[in-house]
Amino acid sequence: MDGFIPLQFKEREVEEMLLIAKDTYSEMKGRRTTRQFSDKEVPKQLLELAIKTASTAPSGAHLQPWTFVVVSNQELKQKIRTAAEEEELKTYQDRMPEAWAEILKPLGTDHIKEHITTAPWLVIIFKQNKRLRDNGQWGPTYYATESVGIAAGMFISAIHKMGLCTLTHTPSPMGFLRQILQRPEHETAMLLMPVGYPVEDAKVPDLQRKPLDEISIWFD
Repeated sequence: MDGFIPLQFKEREVEEMLLIAKDTYSEMKGRRTTRQFSDKEVPKQLLELAIKTASTAPSGAHLQPWTFVVVSNQELKQKIRTAAEEEELKTYQDRMPEAWAEILKPLGTDHIKEHITTAPWLVIIFKQNKRLRDNGQWGPTYYATESVGIAAGMFISAIHKMGLCTLTHTPSPMGFLRQILQRPEHETAMLLMPVGYPVEDAKVPDLQRKPLDEISIWFD
């Protein structure tokens, strides 16, 4: 069939798959989000490879409706931090529902976002809400939110597996990111993620993840 190539698939023995699955779970179980970043330098090539890994994610009609904007310029990071803290302060003081504030309190978060300027890299993922057709006219994208979410998850996994940390930061509202980073009107910021090493004495909340029987339903 024209336009198709053979699927590259290597079948493994069940025992081998179980070993791989257990190793993967053990490694990812140790993944934690931190807000305490070191300013230690991270090679640009690592970010490039993480983004290339994320871009292998499936997407609606293979439109790949994402743009990864990567920032290391300190002046630009400071501009982003200032705008983010202004919005976050309004959220914490005026916009945040009591129910949301209640569950955030044990995590110790506030409007101060030091990680934006301390981490060596910022990666901002934008969702593309439309696309430019071959005929020069604009058309919609499909399942863009779901597609970007999958790509973000693969980016987070890639960052963790290479030995770095990241944080999924969603300053709300996020329109300032499009303005500061000069992105077009049809792109919407979804996530702001600092990437780097944690500080040596980094602390994280003592959280427990839900067990399998609370997050899955099986019809055997």
